[in-house]
Amino acid sequence: MNLNLTGLAAALATFLGIWLGHVAVRHFEARMADIRPAMALCVSLGLGLWAGAWLTDSAPLAAALGILGMTLLWDALEFFRQQKRVKIGHAPANPSNPRHARILAEFPAATTVDLLKRDPLGRQVDANEAVKLVAKH
Repeated sequence: MNLNLTGLAAALATFLGIWLGHVAVRHFEARMADIRPAMALCVSLGLGLWAGAWLTDSAPLAAALGILGMTLLWDALEFFRQQKRVKIGHAPANPSNPRHARILAEFPAATTVDLLKRDPLGRQVDANEAVKLVAKH
């Protein structure tokens, strides 16, 4: 009996790619004065991983490389989308980042409050209640 590790490789690549991508996009978008180099790096690495998936004979490796490549391509888009979330106040702005300082000055909804840093209540809350919940911490 031969073990087919493609499913396991795909599952691990998916989980790790999405998790690390989410954390990395939030971290670097908040700290970088210009997100275009990070976007270009994600596109380059994503296309490179796709090329590796295309060229390998190993199905598990091809699956993992293809998934990680797609995740990096999506992360390139997420840098732009995260910046939009900062502008509308859905993600916290970093006032020591010059790009975020401009966003805070230009967009009234932008905030430095991280609305995710609170204990869940199990119900929907409005913006005012969310700020009060975050201010408790």
